[in-house]
Amino acid sequence: MAGVGEHRRETDGRARAGGPEDQAPPVADQAGQAAAAPDFVRRDFSAEEPDLVWAGDMTEIDTGEGKLYLATVIDLFSRRLLGYAMGARHNAELVVASLNMAAATRGGDVRGVIMHTDRGSEYCSRKFKRACRQLGIVQSMGRVGSCFDNAVSEAFNSVLKVEYVHRHTFRTRTEARIKIATWITDFYNTRRLHSVCGFKSPIDYEREYRATLAEGLAA
Repeated sequence: MAGVGEHRRETDGRARAGGPEDQAPPVADQAGQAAAAPDFVRRDFSAEEPDLVWAGDMTEIDTGEGKLYLATVIDLFSRRLLGYAMGARHNAELVVASLNMAAATRGGDVRGVIMHTDRGSEYCSRKFKRACRQLGIVQSMGRVGSCFDNAVSEAFNSVLKVEYVHRHTFRTRTEARIKIATWITDFYNTRRLHSVCGFKSPIDYEREYRATLAEGLAA
């Protein structure tokens, strides 16, 4: 993804100098929503290395207590689910929590990463924009009403529903949280094979990449 790679290098320099806040800020509307960000991905969901581009989305899960909402952050390089958060409400706090988990998974320094989402109110919120700015992350957004502009996140939601959620009944939100988190940690990231990863799991694919990189540096 040459275009994204070039943008990563450009924004990384800005982040180290003071962060994406150095760019012209979007105008907030009366509801406290920031203006939509540009689309830096443009349906090119490839990435040449980890932490070039992340994708985020939200989905809902039925439980005996009502809806449980899941916010996710996926690395487009390996399809690894880096961060997630679940709650009874779909709000800005939930997507911020998933972003913060993703940053913690990567060790905290994620300056220059492009975070691609839809234009949902949670992602357009000032809270999410502020969280991105504080981490040095650059927002990217697809068009309104186009699921294809965020296809990787939509595909993950489908995999989660088809391969796990629809095969189980959750009596409580707590039960759903625990079982879905276990599925993500013990299966999706570590054992589920992905065609984009050469039919390796996301974590194995990243390990192989880093091993190859280390060999090249040692040569």
